[in-house]
Amino acid sequence: MEQGFHMMKQFREGAMGKSELTTGTQAIDRATALLADVLQSQTPPLLGSLARAHDIPKSTTSRILGALERAGLVQRDRNGAFLAGQVLTSFAREQNQDSVLVTRMRTVLETLSEQTGETANLAVPGNGFINLLDQVDGQYLIGATNWIGKQVPYHASALGKVLLAYSAVTISAGRLERLTEKTITSRTRLLEELEEVRRRGFAIISDELEVGLVAVAAPIREQDGRVVGAISVSGPSTRLNSKELIRIGDLIVSEIDAVQARSKKKPQMPNQKIGKVGAA
Repeated sequence: MEQGFHMMKQFREGAMGKSELTTGTQAIDRATALLADVLQSQTPPLLGSLARAHDIPKSTTSRILGALERAGLVQRDRNGAFLAGQVLTSFAREQNQDSVLVTRMRTVLETLSEQTGETANLAVPGNGFINLLDQVDGQYLIGATNWIGKQVPYHASALGKVLLAYSAVTISAGRLERLTEKTITSRTRLLEELEEVRRRGFAIISDELEVGLVAVAAPIREQDGRVVGAISVSGPSTRLNSKELIRIGDLIVSEIDAVQARSKKKPQMPNQKIGKVGAA
């Protein structure tokens, strides 16, 4: 009898667990379906139309959309209709800005790679790590690494030091991870290094990210002076000594400045004769 009781208890608990899992999965499926509908609709849909389209009770639809709204994934317009929230619109805007930056700086990467023979990279601030957007490989096999998608810390990279030096990001709280014996892990020393980056106009690392790897990076500025990204050239220390890194640093600055100067120039309109307004 006691054994039968325990078996029934285990069955009920197992059934409850499965029921809760099914309910949770169903809620996620409904939320994602509603969110997709909001994002794909040509006009912002109302609560009632969403409930009918997905055959979900209006009260349940309201609770799900409320949760999405609190998370910033959807928002309501003045008519109560739903559209993409601030989280999604901000993400889309950043992606568009990144695409524009990649297009604008692609020729810089190609020129730097051609003139130095080394790998050139473009990066912007990311969440906890630098966000590498584009890369042009050098002519050498040794030292050729695809950095796109890799988690590269700010304090141990030339790109990251540029972004830190010009306040595109701030030094994260907590311990600075030591990647090699030469990685700077002292905040005081890092601040001194960032001051040197600002004085010189570019950042240099040697064996700080990986043993045998050196790099130099310079900032990319918007027209208002804000630093929004950085470009680097990297390679093995056997090919790039200190003197060469300084030369390349100046080259990066020069190439970025040239592109920025061209983008500021406005096309000149040809001179036109203007007649009397309203003359017959």
